[in-house]
Amino acid sequence: MRRSEGVRVTSPDANALHAHVWPGSATRTPDGAVEIGGADVRDLVAEHGTPVYLLDEADVRRRAAAFRDAFASAFERIGTRADVYYAGKAFLSTAVARWVTEEGLRVDVCTGGELAIAQRAGVPGPQIGMHGNNKSVAEIEAAVEHGVGRIIVDSFEEVDRVAAAARARGVVQPVMIRVKAGVEAHTHEFIATAHEDQKFGFSLSGGQVAEAVTAVLEHPDALRLLGFHSHIGSQIFESDGFRVAATRLIALQLEVAREHGITLPELDLGGGFGIAYVADDQPLAPDDLAGQLADIVQAACREQGVPVPHVSVEPGRSVVGPGGVTVYEVGTVKPVQATDDLVRTYVAVDGGMSDNARPALYAADYTCVVAGRTSAAEPVPARVVGKHCESGDIVVRDVQLPGDVRAGDLIAVPATGAYCRSLASQYNHVPRPPVVAVRDGASRVIVRRETIDDLLALEGE
Repeated sequence: MRRSEGVRVTSPDANALHAHVWPGSATRTPDGAVEIGGADVRDLVAEHGTPVYLLDEADVRRRAAAFRDAFASAFERIGTRADVYYAGKAFLSTAVARWVTEEGLRVDVCTGGELAIAQRAGVPGPQIGMHGNNKSVAEIEAAVEHGVGRIIVDSFEEVDRVAAAARARGVVQPVMIRVKAGVEAHTHEFIATAHEDQKFGFSLSGGQVAEAVTAVLEHPDALRLLGFHSHIGSQIFESDGFRVAATRLIALQLEVAREHGITLPELDLGGGFGIAYVADDQPLAPDDLAGQLADIVQAACREQGVPVPHVSVEPGRSVVGPGGVTVYEVGTVKPVQATDDLVRTYVAVDGGMSDNARPALYAADYTCVVAGRTSAAEPVPARVVGKHCESGDIVVRDVQLPGDVRAGDLIAVPATGAYCRSLASQYNHVPRPPVVAVRDGASRVIVRRETIDDLLALEGE
């Protein structure tokens, strides 16, 4: 993963909680335990077990409100408005859907399952956007039936499917066209989504986008074209890629105005805004990000001589990611002669790649601390690994932990609110952990722990 440019932040203190990596409420109690949302992790583990995903409700709400206010203010300054859609793929539950909706965000979903969660949470249809590169007919029909505010079409087949679903229900469905803007985002290959050689959207080359526009406009009784959508990648720390994408999409809108005589009212720049996983990461604050994107859109519109459209963005990770902490229990500690000059301490915990696939998928970096106590022991090079039968089952690849780390210790990994529970699996038939919301010293389960009975219930005779 690419780090932002800036001052390298290091600390010899293996007990330290770097504020920009941990939830806003994270602190140490007087006797050294980590506290999240006013609750001691030892008490939380005693009640809920390990592994456990903890989610600081106040932190998530605060970040949602910060995006709402930052984008409202920045785009009002340039004479338009901006909607913020929470990207549910980062992590979606009925509780989280309610939190972000109550804080003034809309919700972006990309499957029928995510749509069902949003519906159960009571998110109004007009406040939902529907994504996905291969939406089934049933998913499209469910979205149209619920009255979603927009469907982002990703293929010519989807144009016809959405039109048929809308026509059958006697409605005109707003749609956007997803465009591969050809931007190389500074991110891992698997989460860069706007270059040409990948599955999402219509290509700028070969006239695909122009054909897609024509295809949508051929269904005036069923489809209303709002504008173009682009998503350039994930875990992005700079705004340069958005500058290129916005300029290209606004040029496309000008082409549509010239060719078809219509002004497209909206533009979606996607999400992918990065967060801090380790101390070196320095992501943009919502105010800075919103201000930079507003300047980018305004400059592109001036250059093309077009009115500033209504803009939307889709943060997910940057809303929910920093508020999450996963707590494990240490099972074994094993010193390993890694090289002639290095002894690495392998710390095995009771979870792993089934509850956090990102290190295995993307070689993603995390940090961690011993959470149930502090220690004056000299830090040692350590690697936190899971219990699965894979050598790539790594939770934290490189970290300094106290030299007296031992079986029974609690290990807390921050920045796990996004793409951990949502990517979790039952590999090796390990049930998935619960998600526990914490706030003002109290906790409640918002997604329950799976059990062996849950696993067996899926089996046939």
